Amino acid sequence: MKSIGFCIKKGLLYFLLIALGLTCLLPFLLMIVNATRSGNEIATSFTLIPGNSLKENWETVFDYFNLFQGMWNSVKVSVPATLLTSYFSALTAYALAMYKFKGSKVIFGTILVFMMIPGQLGLIGFYNLCTKLKLVNSYIPLIVPAIAAPGTVFFLRQYVLSALPKSLIEAARIDGANEIYSFHRIALPIMAPGVATMAIMAFIGNWNNYLTPMIILNKNSKFTLPVMMASLRASTDINANQGAIYLSVAISVIPILLVFAFFSKYIISSISAGAVKE
Repeated sequence: MKSIGFCIKKGLLYFLLIALGLTCLLPFLLMIVNATRSGNEIATSFTLIPGNSLKENWETVFDYFNLFQGMWNSVKVSVPATLLTSYFSALTAYALAMYKFKGSKVIFGTILVFMMIPGQLGLIGFYNLCTKLKLVNSYIPLIVPAIAAPGTVFFLRQYVLSALPKSLIEAARIDGANEIYSFHRIALPIMAPGVATMAIMAFIGNWNNYLTPMIILNKNSKFTLPVMMASLRASTDINANQGAIYLSVAISVIPILLVFAFFSKYIISSISAGAVKE
């Protein structure tokens, strides 16, 4: 009887998880379906059956902007920014977690304060700084500031404290390893699940970033994909272009899914790296 009850509970649990998974996939399915329908069809009816307006929507998108150019511009910003965020945040988090030095608590407190300040408050000053440095219409202001990521540093510091025993680093020091070697060969592999998680979040944030590129960039050829898509959303005939909007959004999601698929295997394969007892 106990085994029967256990099987029923297990089956119910799987049913609920499958139902939850399908519910989460429904918006993506609806987005793909609407990408094949016309604006009038989207406005007047709801269905999960694909339409016949994919070609028209594709032509409408390219009437407003070059979709592939926008994707390439977003790649040129998102990939370097994600790499800088992941590496330097991991380095900073490792230093704050492993070393005790004068002012470390002040630095960590400052990071917490900056986490609570909305980035939009500094946009005017940031634009003025970029103007004085002659960096307007350049990708540098979109990439270099990614080095300073307070939220990522905070998360990785907590991850280091929970997953990386100090005795492991001390043993490496006794064996003659220098600090840079210890970070790259010992700490970084153990931090890999946390770094991969934050890399996914960083890439999504940089890929979907709209406000900063809109202010810094002023040439159509340099616009990132979200800025280009805004021209379609701001069109006078927005109702007729709804299908084209769904199509451009559906295509813009593909790189995010690829990045998640790439980094998720590192999260799974490295999850045992932190299972080291002191």
